[in-house]
Amino acid sequence: MFLRTVLAAVLMSTVALTTASADTAKATFKNADGAVVGHADLMQATNGVLIQLTLKGLPPGGHAFHVHAVGKCEPPFTSAGGHFNPQNHKHGIMASEGAHAGDMPNLTIPASGELKLEILNPAVTLAKGAPNSLLKPDGTALVIHATVDDYKSDPAGNAGGRIACAVVEP
Repeated sequence: MFLRTVLAAVLMSTVALTTASADTAKATFKNADGAVVGHADLMQATNGVLIQLTLKGLPPGGHAFHVHAVGKCEPPFTSAGGHFNPQNHKHGIMASEGAHAGDMPNLTIPASGELKLEILNPAVTLAKGAPNSLLKPDGTALVIHATVDDYKSDPAGNAGGRIACAVVEP
């Protein structure tokens, strides 16, 4: 319940966001069969990157959602590397030392398999050349996992296999 309250507060705060610059990016999610299962529009905001997700055809239930360190999505999506972690923190939103920049709240896909959601990630940027930029030379990817992230197990939160992947592109 606490995480839903925090997520709701983050989502409500996005209404008041002002864009820091015209920086945007996009990503198209594909499953292991190569079928398109969603899109993400990313916008630089003054306090992080706003990710607007539109997903369809994913299994209902809870799924971890992370930024991964490599902009490559070849099934089974291990090509996307580990979580994006430019500060070398421990994994998990609950980590006392601070989370990976790629750690984000779990997604709950309804029975329809369709979800529209906005998530603000304050630990990343779209500013090229910044150490925490999603637009780094070897790219980054957005990954949806088979199960939920436990928010504490290092390095990946026991989130299961990777079921969808999207390369972040300017």
